[in-house]
Amino acid sequence: MQDFLPLNGTDYVEFYVGNAKQAAYFYQTAFGFQPLAFAGLETGLTDRVSYVLQQDKIRFVFTASLIENSEIAEHVKRHGDSAKVIALMVDDAKKAFDETISRGAMPYKNPEILTDEYGEIIQSGIHTYGDTVHLFIDRKNYNGPFIPGFIKWETEYKTKDVGLKYIDHMVGNVGWNEMDKWANFYHDVMGFTQLISFDDKDISTEYTALMSKVMSNSNGRIKFPINEPAKGKKKSQIEEYINFHNGAGMQHAALATDNIIETVSELRKRGIEFLTIPDEYYNTVLKRVGPIDEELKTLKKLRILIDRDDDGYLLQIFTKPVEDRPTVFYEIIQRKGAKSFGKGNFKALFESIELEQAKRGTL
Repeated sequence: MQDFLPLNGTDYVEFYVGNAKQAAYFYQTAFGFQPLAFAGLETGLTDRVSYVLQQDKIRFVFTASLIENSEIAEHVKRHGDSAKVIALMVDDAKKAFDETISRGAMPYKNPEILTDEYGEIIQSGIHTYGDTVHLFIDRKNYNGPFIPGFIKWETEYKTKDVGLKYIDHMVGNVGWNEMDKWANFYHDVMGFTQLISFDDKDISTEYTALMSKVMSNSNGRIKFPINEPAKGKKKSQIEEYINFHNGAGMQHAALATDNIIETVSELRKRGIEFLTIPDEYYNTVLKRVGPIDEELKTLKKLRILIDRDDDGYLLQIFTKPVEDRPTVFYEIIQRKGAKSFGKGNFKALFESIELEQAKRGTL
């Protein structure tokens, strides 16, 4: 079947935050992102300010409100610092809009052309779960630093990147009994297919459980796992997220690297905190996953998880939340053939998350 919504990749993720300048500094310093573009009072904006950072193919935008009453200020008040826009690269933003609207999407931004001396960008947008939106970005006729209205961000402060390459997948948390609704949305409205699903038998511990469906576009460049809570003895991480985020939203982005040992070692030096995996995990993991190229002793020291599927193995690790609220966090992942999502690590991972929830008093 012909793909009615061809997607070329993730263009950027935009976070609405309380202080964009400080958020940008944190991602420069801790995660090694490089300054790319800026918009604010100096460029003629009077209601907001945005800093754009990039590392290889990953672009993050941090936007804060300059006025009391605005969509941005209300978003931060309700959700804390969190992702608002997941922008997707397309060849034709008007066609992407028309195709998705005709299949039931709610419009967020009608197609518009933005121009400056560097050319033009065409963008459009639709609503998805919670207050999250997708923008469709056509930048084939543009060679400026980011999009019209932004200038190149010049700063003397530069940090070395940590080897992050691209966004592997982005996970959305939705409310009770909403997983199928949003999986169907991505299938019916955007033409995605379901790669895999996990129920509460796959993702559960003694205390908590969740369910998940992984949706992917036709070329596999965009993958969206959709999580919902499942009944357990105590409050799951999804319930905790929904409570503190006040609704559905992007829980985490998985950032790919070609050398997870170097990347995680550097991130730890810069103060990024990761979930703690018990020593017992490493006593038996090689019996489950078989031979690997890396030294197990090094992976154990860094608390990196390992899993295998029919195509190879993967290495992954999860940060603790990077916001004041226990909401947004990151996964660092290196794929060595594997196309799965670490099912064999679920029990150890979620028990580790439960330990953090217990410390916060939210389990």
